[in-house]
Amino acid sequence: MQDEPFSHRDVDVGDLKLHVVEAGKGPLVVLLHGFPEFWGSWRHQIRALARAGFRVAAPDMRGYHLSDKPPSVGAYRLERLESDVAGLIRSCGADKAAIVGHDWGGAVAWSFAQSQPRMVERLVILNAPHPRRMARGLWTLRQARKSWYVLFFQIPAVPERWLSNNDFQVLRALFERDGMAGADIQRLVDAAARGDDRLRGPVHYYRAALRQSAFGGARSPQRIDAPVLVIWGEADRFLGKELAVPEGRWVPNARVEFVPNASHWVQQHAPDRVNALLVDFLADLRSSSSTIG
Repeated sequence: MQDEPFSHRDVDVGDLKLHVVEAGKGPLVVLLHGFPEFWGSWRHQIRALARAGFRVAAPDMRGYHLSDKPPSVGAYRLERLESDVAGLIRSCGADKAAIVGHDWGGAVAWSFAQSQPRMVERLVILNAPHPRRMARGLWTLRQARKSWYVLFFQIPAVPERWLSNNDFQVLRALFERDGMAGADIQRLVDAAARGDDRLRGPVHYYRAALRQSAFGGARSPQRIDAPVLVIWGEADRFLGKELAVPEGRWVPNARVEFVPNASHWVQQHAPDRVNALLVDFLADLRSSSSTIG
């Protein structure tokens, strides 16, 4: 995507460096991608938010694309991922930001908003259940069937080989089934193929999360008082629609917007609708925050 008017830099967030794409000036908006993507999954939103008067920072999450790829499972625990977000915000000269997360980026965003509430001005979640809702959903047969890969990914080495065999044919089929354009699929495959780890880091997210939960490392939920917008593609094959709405006692200031006929990759399949929702939800930050960037 060399033709995009974005700037690229590496950010030292403490124990590693993240590759970050930036555009625009104004209140800071951080975009956190999911599995198995990279910053490019936000290309439509980066342009729209920058035009609307925001400074946008979209990292390759640790373990992905051009960011550092620690080899150990423990390097992908939630507190490490949250630390990356905090380090990125500080590197932008800000002490808080609007956090937008999709899929695994959404899981990190939920967790960050609970552990670092003073750093979160607004929270936007795309097709990622609140952790309490997800935990309960996994006890249902319907969602357990959809999430079969979570257990499969616990096997050492095998999932990485399976995902990357035959020029990442599994990934290609995954995106093709949801109607993603061929050029967009190739961008995602090219990003996944970067380096020699063959998606080891991204699979470690699942390993670290299950181990943290199984061995008593999961933290108690904290109420999120910041305004929250949940955007949910209704045609998600991996997460049931019933998981979209967070419980009011944990997220009292939430608004949920369903996007009909949009897949799990909602920001790529319905960019105009997602962009409009984002700009509207974040609009008042432009008058209440000082310009950054």
